[in-house]
Amino acid sequence: MSLNYMPNSNTESNPAEVQKGSGSEASNSKLQINPSEFKILVTDDVPANVLLLKMVLSRSGYQVITNTDPRKVQEIVDEQKPDLILLDVMMPGLSGFEVCKLLKAEERTKDIPVIFLTALDNSESMLEGFQAGGSDYIGKPFEKDVLLVRIHSQLQLVAARRVIESQNEELRETIYGRDKLYSVIAHDLRSPLGAIQLTTKMLEDMLPPDVIGEDMHGLVVECNKQVTDLFALLDNLLKWTKSQTGTLKVVFQDFEISTVIDAVYDMYYKVSEMKGVHLSKEVQNDKVMVHADIDMCKTVLRNFLSNAIKFSEAGSNIEIIQYCADGCAVVGVRDHGCGMTEEEMGRLFNKDTHFSKYGTHREEGSGLGLLLCKNFAEAIGGKLTVESEVGKGSTFSMYIPVTQQ
Repeated sequence: MSLNYMPNSNTESNPAEVQKGSGSEASNSKLQINPSEFKILVTDDVPANVLLLKMVLSRSGYQVITNTDPRKVQEIVDEQKPDLILLDVMMPGLSGFEVCKLLKAEERTKDIPVIFLTALDNSESMLEGFQAGGSDYIGKPFEKDVLLVRIHSQLQLVAARRVIESQNEELRETIYGRDKLYSVIAHDLRSPLGAIQLTTKMLEDMLPPDVIGEDMHGLVVECNKQVTDLFALLDNLLKWTKSQTGTLKVVFQDFEISTVIDAVYDMYYKVSEMKGVHLSKEVQNDKVMVHADIDMCKTVLRNFLSNAIKFSEAGSNIEIIQYCADGCAVVGVRDHGCGMTEEEMGRLFNKDTHFSKYGTHREEGSGLGLLLCKNFAEAIGGKLTVESEVGKGSTFSMYIPVTQQ
């Protein structure tokens, strides 16, 4: 079918200039594109139409590929990789609508915008064109400037999508590099810091106050506490990075929950004593068998207990609690410290709103602990819960699946 090209009074108009005055389409004019960087495939079974479109587009600076056989469109697209396709509808063998459906069905070609250029300008045909996946629909006869503006608009969207994809790729690389750096730092510092922790612990046990004096012993005890806290931070950092990059492996095994409770209790008993906080256990059944990753469970309970000590005043009590509910062993830590508001509880486990605040003795936190705990609980098929009241304290609990009999 003849194209019936209708020239404008100003045949050399710049499409970007036309677009600035084209109503709703003017909003896209902020993103400038270079026509010479874009390739357009023109497909029409009438050679005269193809040549006319090639002339119009070439004069505007675009690279143009021409084709008169709709059955060759997919082959040409694979070879030439056009940025946009101008497609006639009424063609022998395959209609433009059928060609468009084939393109949209393929992952590699589905994002290429298709503009239908046809004499079928009724509403039914337009609807069919958009349902086939077309990006725009221009009736014949057409005005050159209108065609160029429509093409320009679609290519602006293509350019914008490429910018976003490029920025997303840069962001992914940045995040990967950051996580890799965190992992290397945590891993490389963990071993020497572990040796220092062992040494300070031995000094604390082997050099009592009557040997080195109260003041010096106090410094050794404080040094051991600081090293223990730093080691826990590095451990959290390493595990958090692995959990975010998908390299952290969950090792399921069956074990008595009491082994986790006793290990963490022994680790933090003296730490709680140093702050004047009384630590105790309220265990309903220490023979409960669970199916989980024992190291993850220890990490969660350790973070619960560390936070409880951090937010408790001297003279208060902290209880490690254990009971069964909903087919799970529930292990938690209950303190009687400063507590939290409803708003603060709602922000705890969301990495976008998570926060950290100072403890009762101005102790600092990394903000990683509870987010890591949530990841670990979900990784073993459990969950975390929190109950808190300002001025009365908080209870953090982890639900761990029990071993199936």
